[in-house]
Amino acid sequence: MLITIPFPPWLKPEIIPGLPIRWYGLMYLVAFGVAFLLYRKQVLERHFPISDDNLTGLFLWGIFALVVGARVFATLVYETSDVYRRQPWLVFWPFRNGSFTGLQGMSYHGGVIGGILAVLIYSGLKRFDYREIGDMFAASIPLGYTFGRLGNFINGELYGRVYTGALGMLFPQAQQLSATEPWVQKAAAEAGIPISDQTLWVNLPRHPSQLYEAFFEGLVLWLIIWVLRNRKPFKGFLMGIYGIGYGVFRFFIEYFREPDADLGYRIQLVASTLPPAAAHELLNFSTGQVFSFVMIGGGIFWLIIASRLPYRKPVRVYSDSSRNTASSVAERKASQRSRRRLRKKLR
Repeated sequence: MLITIPFPPWLKPEIIPGLPIRWYGLMYLVAFGVAFLLYRKQVLERHFPISDDNLTGLFLWGIFALVVGARVFATLVYETSDVYRRQPWLVFWPFRNGSFTGLQGMSYHGGVIGGILAVLIYSGLKRFDYREIGDMFAASIPLGYTFGRLGNFINGELYGRVYTGALGMLFPQAQQLSATEPWVQKAAAEAGIPISDQTLWVNLPRHPSQLYEAFFEGLVLWLIIWVLRNRKPFKGFLMGIYGIGYGVFRFFIEYFREPDADLGYRIQLVASTLPPAAAHELLNFSTGQVFSFVMIGGGIFWLIIASRLPYRKPVRVYSDSSRNTASSVAERKASQRSRRRLRKKLR
């Protein structure tokens, strides 16, 4: 008797079969839309001095830098062949073998790097406080990130290690495992999957690690930062919390997620006879864990620096007083000039 969760058979990568419109791409659009609405809400509730044109420009350049960073970083770090070195134009070429595939392979950490650069450059050009801009991004991005991971789930990719517990799920596209391996036979028996003498390969249930990430790195992290957004002790605080929070959640969830088969573990301190699909030793670290550790360290370092920068005191709620004051001053000066001209005429 099968005691695992089957992947929903009605859930397909294509929104409309036969057309190159996929849920994964739509989830990215939803993610950007959600982040934009949350950012705009913060701008409105704080009366932040940024025009709609500048807000739109900030997001458009941020999205562009994110996609570029995510794609380039993915080809540099996760692509083991030299196809992109020999044909670099394929990095942003959305077709494969004559079919539209979109940009397959995006690195979250590369997207973060691109987004940070976009915020710094745009803030510098427009003379915005990058710490305030970055804090509002930190309170907006995680909830949008949730939809990105849901897109991975719909694609049936980035699944986790073999798991025969109550949350184990059979992903149709998961790598099948040799039925001759003792640990595979044991896992199949625990999951209620029959193996006969003629069975060569078997698909075993996996951790739905995409949903773990969507919940913890997306929803939970967003709730934490959203609650803190008006309670931060200094400018830039939420940026540091985001780096630390995402890094911690991602680091531990990587223990449930299967590492890339062609990369394995970047740091392996404990030898194991089992493949990564079966077990993940605590002292063996995947690529995602290495970058997550860097994010944690970077977040802590930034909190120390930001807490000592000049003009670090946060502005809880921006007001229109500065604008009104400037307007009043201009009006008073214009009135004074008018009175002086009137006096001259009377003379």
